[in-house]
Amino acid sequence: MYAVIFCGGKQHKVSEGDVLSVELLDAEAGSDIELDKVLLVSDGTNIKVGAPYIDGAKVTAKVLGAHGGEKIKIVKFRRRKHHQKVTGHRQWFTDLQITGINQ
Repeated sequence: MYAVIFCGGKQHKVSEGDVLSVELLDAEAGSDIELDKVLLVSDGTNIKVGAPYIDGAKVTAKVLGAHGGEKIKIVKFRRRKHHQKVTGHRQWFTDLQITGINQ
């Protein structure tokens, strides 16, 4: 059984027991959360597709913790103008372990 959920502006295909990183959520490590924006649920033979979401479908997950992603370097450079600006960005993510899929 698998589901496609919408979380943090992205779609993720998940099944029970998967660990995935999503955009930073406001949840403590060790707590359980419910993701109710479910786009698709399949049990192998039957596929249920929402328009856009499936009513009553939920995916439960356990929050494992938060971590920083890879640092990205942004460089703005103007040739022959004595101008160079370097900045960086590091996105934070939340790790989730999927515990159940309810239709």
